[in-house]
Amino acid sequence: MTDNLPPLLQVTDLVRHYPVPRQRLWGARQAVAALCGVSLQVTAGRSLGIVGESGSGKSTLARLVMALDTPTSGTVEVLGRNLHALPAAELRRARRDFQMVFQDPYGSLDPRQNVLTIVTEPLQAQRKTTRTEQQTRAAEVLDQVGLRRSDLDKYPHEFSGGQRQRIALARALITRPRLIVADEPVSALDVSVQAQVLNLLQDLQRDCGITYLLISHDLAVVNHLCDDVAVLYQGRIVEQGAPGQLFTNAQHPYTQALVAAVPHL
Repeated sequence: MTDNLPPLLQVTDLVRHYPVPRQRLWGARQAVAALCGVSLQVTAGRSLGIVGESGSGKSTLARLVMALDTPTSGTVEVLGRNLHALPAAELRRARRDFQMVFQDPYGSLDPRQNVLTIVTEPLQAQRKTTRTEQQTRAAEVLDQVGLRRSDLDKYPHEFSGGQRQRIALARALITRPRLIVADEPVSALDVSVQAQVLNLLQDLQRDCGITYLLISHDLAVVNHLCDDVAVLYQGRIVEQGAPGQLFTNAQHPYTQALVAAVPHL
């Protein structure tokens, strides 16, 4: 039973406030609350989807889980380590256990770098592998995502959108992470390509035991990939449960509105 296993990712009372410009020269500085006490956990080998409209705090949550931003309060623990309390050197070493796939495969890959340089960038940051080892690992992860060893010398403009997202996945996989945070990983792709990438994510989870935190506004994508879903509304989790239960018997009015907005043929 996975319910008895300790969580791989544990988020506790996460709060993030961003200051806004003063309205008057001598006025008090105001702040906008992007997250208001978010708590969640994900067991190893499972997938948790975070759904909500634009501005609900999904991407802020992703950045905080990746330690790319600092919370106002609260904690993020991966494998029992409080990421925001780690010294910089320890955080760099810890990053091999959690990686991220961004929304836009066009913007997340440097057009001036070839695939080998892009994919091995996380290993270069770890500074613990030789160039030969990096090339070997790069060839291995390209094979995992359905690309060829000969693609290592190519540049991003030589690939389709779906292939670019596979390159981004290869970059995330190269450190053999336990957790991947995927922020809208298929929203920039054609519908026909989305299914291919989602099936690839499932295959990688089955073969490598990867845990996913999937950020999305698309309920169909979350229903396809995730074991559990948390609904984020104005920086708070208002409902959480299995996709089948949540999308057929939503209790919160906001979740009901999300489900009602899904187009039907």
